Amino acid sequence: MEPPSSSRLWASLWTFIKFLPYFCGLFILGLIKGVLLCPWACLIMAIGISALILGLWPMHLIWTYYCIIRTRMVGPVVKLLLLVAATVVMILWLIVGIPGSILAGLLYGFLAPIMATFDAVGEGKENTFVHCFVDGTWGTITGSCTVVRDLKDMLFHSYFSIMDDLRLQTPPCGKPYEIRLLDIPGALLSAACGLILDVIMFTLIAIYKCPVMLFKGWKRLIQDLIGREGPFLETACVPFAGLAILLWPFAVLGAVLASILSSIPLGLFGAVVAYQESSVVMGLSYAVSSVSIFDEYTNDVLDMAPGSCFPRLKYRKQKNEGSSHGGQLSKPGSFDKENQEGKKPLNRVTSFKNSMDEFNPFKMLDHLFAECKRQGEVLVNEGVITMKDIQETKSGKVGSGVLNVGLPAYVILNALLRSAKSNSNGLILSDGTEITSDNRPKSTLFDWFFDPLMIIKEQIKAENFTEEEEEYLKMRVLMVGEPSNLKGTLPHVPSLNERKKAEIDAFARRLQGITKSISRYPTSKRRFDVLVKSLLSELERTMGGSAPANGSQALRLRGGIARMLSQKSIGKTANIMDEDPEAQVTRKARTP
Repeated sequence: MEPPSSSRLWASLWTFIKFLPYFCGLFILGLIKGVLLCPWACLIMAIGISALILGLWPMHLIWTYYCIIRTRMVGPVVKLLLLVAATVVMILWLIVGIPGSILAGLLYGFLAPIMATFDAVGEGKENTFVHCFVDGTWGTITGSCTVVRDLKDMLFHSYFSIMDDLRLQTPPCGKPYEIRLLDIPGALLSAACGLILDVIMFTLIAIYKCPVMLFKGWKRLIQDLIGREGPFLETACVPFAGLAILLWPFAVLGAVLASILSSIPLGLFGAVVAYQESSVVMGLSYAVSSVSIFDEYTNDVLDMAPGSCFPRLKYRKQKNEGSSHGGQLSKPGSFDKENQEGKKPLNRVTSFKNSMDEFNPFKMLDHLFAECKRQGEVLVNEGVITMKDIQETKSGKVGSGVLNVGLPAYVILNALLRSAKSNSNGLILSDGTEITSDNRPKSTLFDWFFDPLMIIKEQIKAENFTEEEEEYLKMRVLMVGEPSNLKGTLPHVPSLNERKKAEIDAFARRLQGITKSISRYPTSKRRFDVLVKSLLSELERTMGGSAPANGSQALRLRGGIARMLSQKSIGKTANIMDEDPEAQVTRKARTP
């Protein structure tokens, strides 16, 4: 960074001085609103969350024990360990949950009005004077209720969905997972040694490097303040960025404490390595190597000399484990100076607000549900989604219905097909926006979904489905259930053999599994409720206010769409009832 000129320096300082009274006024106003609203928000969240925890705790405890005992995924020894661990977790949930709800209510009720006050004067806001007083008042109260509702959805829907998977799933290899008892003593010895070594060494490394983090952080923040770059570019963010300068020593202290705490799971992971490799030596080698890994990682973060002075031992028996043996850690291209020669240096953040407007998981979730609403209305008008599907979702059958699993999977499949046909390296949304590895949300949670979707996209591209096969795949993804139970609703495609159908069924199960996982996350259940209301109103409008309530008419509507797709695939105008006797028999059996 080039040092700013003297005129630019004095102009920035004068702007900062002029903004100081403005900031003080907004901060005092937000502080007043925070003090007034904090008790009410705390009361709502404390009572609501505590009632949910206490009311559902006995049922959660009993159902957890029942699912662990009935599961076929693990053997008796693992079940015993899981029962002990579940008991500890449930007791801690009861002890930590209620005080945590009070603390969360205090923090949210106090900070939300302050943040909303500063956000009211951001760029593009109109009538800022009124919004300074109004924003963060009623919104804080409704936000507290929303937090309680989302937690209720997690404790009711997400919990039981996860436990049902644990209870009903079978092990992939047909044999339950079991612990090798003979390897347990060596694993415990590796965990004990790794914990002692890592806690001591991580603490020493963190204390040794904390002055570097302190002064380098101050230098970077002061440069951004003088040059009005980074977090100091947006007016609404200047107060908090300035506060970061004052509180930076506490951030450094928090980083040191986090480093010390991270040594505990990393040290205990030596037990996992020793158990997986059936070798105490490998577990102890990992404990030594983890110190080198941590030292090199902190050097990269603090922009210090690469590498580490600590030894890196081999702790995996497989030869293809490149990062498990001695030698320097292969760093990503962003840290490799040799790979950066001749390349354009990375641009610094020019706008805090713009960086927040990039793709993030919540915006992606908003887009998913917006597309579910748009494409769901089209499917309702075509008769594919019926009153029966909507009633199943309203009755609480979330995670197993057409709307909750099939429709999101249908939307994702359309995006995958669109991306595969365009030879895109990422995912192309309906509005033409492309999500790639460069602009995708940088979160591990998003990677759990994005990476499998990219694999499915490449597999779809390799299959080179015909138009009729794509229509079959779409209907198979939308209609949740076993293929044998969907013969009357799926289109008939003569070109599909048994191998092709099995591949399509595998694609459908994987996409439905991904959307089933999405339905378990916070805010998803609430968004599904809004989607159901929208599709219900669209269905009533389509049916002229007299939507069919029985299931037979719903099946006839869906069967009509399936026959239209089947007729399209055959390329004839003949009646599909004459060409598909099985569908005809199924339809007659279901028609009153």
